[in-house]
Amino acid sequence: MDEKDRQIIRTLQRDGRMSNQDLAAAVNLSPSPCLRRLRMLEKAGIIQGYAARVDPKAYGLPITAFVRVKLERHDEARVQAFEREVGRMDEVLECHVMTGETDYQLRVVVGSLEAYERFIRTRLHRVGGIGSIDTSFAYGTVKDSMVFPAR
Repeated sequence: MDEKDRQIIRTLQRDGRMSNQDLAAAVNLSPSPCLRRLRMLEKAGIIQGYAARVDPKAYGLPITAFVRVKLERHDEARVQAFEREVGRMDEVLECHVMTGETDYQLRVVVGSLEAYERFIRTRLHRVGGIGSIDTSFAYGTVKDSMVFPAR
């Protein structure tokens, strides 16, 4: 991947619906080479897909929680079970393996504090093997970008 590929990616991260013609103009390529590069990036799995960005509040999910989870033990079966179950939870938009005090950080969206409590009690606690859960609620967003920095 070269700098021109990175330009294509950053441009599409800003507007994934732009036409190939507009994309080519934005990155200073002619349309055919631009499309070839785009298809190569898609085929290689570098561009993994396209999605609409939606305002979670307008969608009815005004509460964002960052949930830090520490497992009791780290044997392979327990780790795989936790990751598999979290992968099935629609409320969890992101799950990151962490260094430091906790093992995982989840970004969870829900419609209310009551819905968050239900999520914890009926979904996350039932996974088993969790040693601790620590939650912080976001009460505002300063920056939310999907565009990678230039290298």
